[in-house]
Amino acid sequence: MGCVGCSCSTGKDAVSGCNSNGGCATGGCNRHNTYDWITAQGISDARPFDMVEVSFKNGSRKEFYKNPPFTRATTGDWVIVESQSGGFDVGKVSLSGELVRLQMKRKRVRSDARLSSVVRKAHERDLERLDEVRREEKNLLIQARVISRTLGLNMKIGDVEFQGDGRKCTFYYTAD
Repeated sequence: MGCVGCSCSTGKDAVSGCNSNGGCATGGCNRHNTYDWITAQGISDARPFDMVEVSFKNGSRKEFYKNPPFTRATTGDWVIVESQSGGFDVGKVSLSGELVRLQMKRKRVRSDARLSSVVRKAHERDLERLDEVRREEKNLLIQARVISRTLGLNMKIGDVEFQGDGRKCTFYYTAD
C-alpha cells in the first residue's frame, strides 16, 4: 500500500506508492519533484515571474502563490501565505522564477487564475509555532485512529496536518 496521494511506481513490480504505509519517510512520493537549478547556481531569471511554488510538510502538498515584489521570496525561503480556507499557513518556497511558469503549464494551472499570495517571509517565531503544531500532529493522528476504530468506522486515517497558525487541522483519510 502506498502513501496517501502517492501515484509513483518505485519498483520492478509496478506497485503504486512507496510502500511506507502512509509514513512517506522514504522520499519515494517526492520523486517527481522539480529541482530549482537556476537559483542553486545563483543565476537571476532573465524573465521574472511573479508566482512561486510553496511546499508544505516536506513536499506532501504544494500550491502556487502570487509573490508580491515587496516579499522578494526566492527558492528555499520560509514564507507565510494566505490559506484558502482562511488564516495563514507556513511553507517553504520550492520553485521560483521561470520554472514556476513551466510547472503551472505542466499542471494545467492558468497564469491568470485567482491565487492566494505570499504575505511575508517567515520569522523565527513563525517557525517555532510551526514546530509546536507539527509535534501535536502525531498524537492527534493516533487519537483519531483510536476514535475511528472504537466507532467501528471502515476508514484509514493516513495523515493529519495543522495549518501554520494552528487554527485549523486537516485529516486525510480513505474510506468507501
